[in-house]
Amino acid sequence: MQPPVINALSVDVEDWFQVGAFEKVIDRSDWDRLPHRVERNGQAVIDLFERAGVKATFFTLGWVAERFPALIRRAAEAGHEIASHGWDHKRVFTMDAAEFRADIGRARAAIEDASGVKVTGYRAPSFSIDARTPWAHEVLAEEGYAYSSSVAPIVHDHYGWREAPRFAFRPLAGSDLLELPVTTVEWGGRRAAAGGGGFFRLLPYRFSSWAIERVNRKDDRPAIFYFHPWEIDPDQPRVSNAPLKSRVRHYTNLGKMERKLFRLFRSHAWDRTDRVAAREQARLA
Repeated sequence: MQPPVINALSVDVEDWFQVGAFEKVIDRSDWDRLPHRVERNGQAVIDLFERAGVKATFFTLGWVAERFPALIRRAAEAGHEIASHGWDHKRVFTMDAAEFRADIGRARAAIEDASGVKVTGYRAPSFSIDARTPWAHEVLAEEGYAYSSSVAPIVHDHYGWREAPRFAFRPLAGSDLLELPVTTVEWGGRRAAAGGGGFFRLLPYRFSSWAIERVNRKDDRPAIFYFHPWEIDPDQPRVSNAPLKSRVRHYTNLGKMERKLFRLFRSHAWDRTDRVAAREQARLA
């Protein structure tokens, strides 16, 4: 029998109020005055991974690492990869190259100080590296990152780069920097998001599990899967003045998410993103 394809498991470490869905109704200047639940939820994620027997990547906001360094250190000590999610969840296409370089530099310093390990992976907030940011991969390569997982090759109302490759690719000539797009699945001429987050939480479990299996078997490639600590926290505060669509996306099925995740972890093969990236680098060599 062929060994199973090993998929990349990751968690984007941010608090409930730092999501793109609330960026127009919660000001960054208010973040420090809001109830912080990321340490409690992040520890719950570490415990969930331990129960499931999996290792993963914690793509961490520098803002979080600076305030909750013990959480990031515990994740590193548990054997998980610690990577960067930028400083405070600004989308890449809202910055220029200089601002982006400063953002990832500030984040890396805080994350490495908290974790005690070198950061070589990056994920853009809201998968916001796209056709508008041709300079972003260049900056990451110049700053010594080994890989990025920042592209969503779909059309979405918040993000997306439909023309990008669906699987691992090198975005720069003459550079080993690897881009690992979040997973999509194709069937019948259609393409759908299947890489986790709200799509996994809102859609039936069978769809996501089938999509991962299809990518593994039909395409012979690993899935790139993610979720957030706040997605396993049904008791988080409610933002009543957010748009209805945002509230539906954010709060639906929070109480079911942890059980769904555990089932998924036990049904497929998983590893840290850096290790999956190394295997994909070898494939492209």
